[in-house]
Amino acid sequence: MVVQFKVFKKAAPNGKLTIYLGRRDFVDHVSAVDPVDGVLMLDTDYLQGRKVFGQLVCSFRYGREDDEVMGLNFQKDLFLSSCQIYPPKENAESTKLQERLIKKLGGNAYPFSFDMPVNAPPSVTIQPGREDEGRPCGVEYYIKVFVGEKEEEHSHKRSTVVMNIRRIQFAPSKSGRQPCTIVRKDFMLSPGELELEVTLDKQLYYHYENIAINCIIKNNSNKTVKKIKAAVQQSVDICLFSGGQFRSTVASVETQEGCPVNPGSNLLKELTLSPTLSSNMDRRGVALDGHLKNIHTNLASSTLLANPESRDMFGMVISYTVKVKLYLGAMGGEVTAELPFVLMHPKPDLRRLMRGDSQAQVEAFRSDSMAGTVDES
Repeated sequence: MVVQFKVFKKAAPNGKLTIYLGRRDFVDHVSAVDPVDGVLMLDTDYLQGRKVFGQLVCSFRYGREDDEVMGLNFQKDLFLSSCQIYPPKENAESTKLQERLIKKLGGNAYPFSFDMPVNAPPSVTIQPGREDEGRPCGVEYYIKVFVGEKEEEHSHKRSTVVMNIRRIQFAPSKSGRQPCTIVRKDFMLSPGELELEVTLDKQLYYHYENIAINCIIKNNSNKTVKKIKAAVQQSVDICLFSGGQFRSTVASVETQEGCPVNPGSNLLKELTLSPTLSSNMDRRGVALDGHLKNIHTNLASSTLLANPESRDMFGMVISYTVKVKLYLGAMGGEVTAELPFVLMHPKPDLRRLMRGDSQAQVEAFRSDSMAGTVDES
């Protein structure tokens, strides 16, 4: 079986430099990160003794571009890795994809590779409002390849290639304990208490899966439960600011079925929620997985940290909680329970992908034209 394998291509405005990448998504395994590798095709006659440099950049935008006035700048660019691609300084080992690309492109093709730091943040985009203009807030990565005498000098746009990439995380292979919490509340002049037990069917959910919430209400008080509301809340923690945390409700349901729960009675209720991007398309401030051209995205995945206490200053930590609230009327107040859970994409079968990729590369490069296997973006 032949599996189609894409090669992403982008050229400089003057057409003298072209970079090729086998993928634009690079996986953060928490303890290690996939290297960013590709091939540079260049016109050596155009260089006239100059060099070609490459950089891996993490761009963190934490404010709207429209608000950048009076010299303010709400963006910070972090140069994570750099190297001299041409002339090559040393003979580094090439991947199978790089070897096949070099064989196809000829003698003016040179491999390059960047190592991402382990503690760098995943790609995240904050969804802008309809009236917002300019680049959205979030964390994005890009590769920059340019011609110059020195790496520190200013690059010219006509001889520079910039291609966006993503740093992503997949769900862990093992799920954690089943989330469960019990909240009890007593009231003044009430002989008993109101107990709310909330349980999720599992801790790890994949995107587009339904979340089943089981609620057990034991009303031993003299209050009456009149309404039940459940919601999935997305929390975004901007590590650059001490108070930079905000929440967005990405799914909710409200019901009076089984209510009122009178004093001395119990209720067992199951609620279902489905947090998806399609139901939050017009909601400003919702965090999404890093966006690339022609790639459909979804709600941001939960952020996995090797050490929760050590957070990158230029990152955004995403987490999710289920919040269940009981309404007891104007005088009774509310009873609230929260449960954290993990929302991510499943890890693909890497062995199958490797077999497919290897076969697809051979098939793709046997053809006379690369038009069918190269995606320009």
